[in-house]
Amino acid sequence: MKKNKISKNWINKQRRDIYVRQSKVEGYRSRAVYKLQEINEKFNILKNGIHVADLGAAPGSWSQFISRKFKNSKVVSIDLKEMEKIENTLQIKGDFTDELQQKKIINYFRKKIDLVISDMAVNTTGNKNVDSIVTGELSIEALNFATNTLNKQGSFVSKIFMGSSFNEIVATAKKKFQKVHIYKPPASRKDSKENFIICKHLR
Repeated sequence: MKKNKISKNWINKQRRDIYVRQSKVEGYRSRAVYKLQEINEKFNILKNGIHVADLGAAPGSWSQFISRKFKNSKVVSIDLKEMEKIENTLQIKGDFTDELQQKKIINYFRKKIDLVISDMAVNTTGNKNVDSIVTGELSIEALNFATNTLNKQGSFVSKIFMGSSFNEIVATAKKKFQKVHIYKPPASRKDSKENFIICKHLR
């Protein structure tokens, strides 16, 4: 009974959510697209001809947005889940932390890239501390991947949660990038602990 009540509450919240409605009208796969749009409006990370690795991309709204809005962009979308085809992107089903998958991404671009983005979070366990720690580990993995694949002027954007690993991620990012910002876009739900770390220009 409790589970059914939670499901109904979630459905009602989705119906009331302006970003959910807008994403359906505009043909995007999830409301998360507006987080990237707002991040870009504030930090100017996207441009025509950009080369992007989208980590943990499913269902693919971030890759959709870049492919649609930025001419001659080149995007690799990787996720453990299967994704529907997105025009002008290479989609890889696999674990981005796996060395073989990382080589596929690097070989596709054949040069250092402009942007690494990650909206990844673990499947929730109900224990917010555990979820925060594991998602933090994913952010660190994404940060390390970005450090190895970005050009000197490149940028890195990743979801991070307030919690025990937050300060470690920020400190690590500041060692690797010249500019580091923490931002909660308006499209993030107010009751969510998520923030985004935006890093620009490798040291």
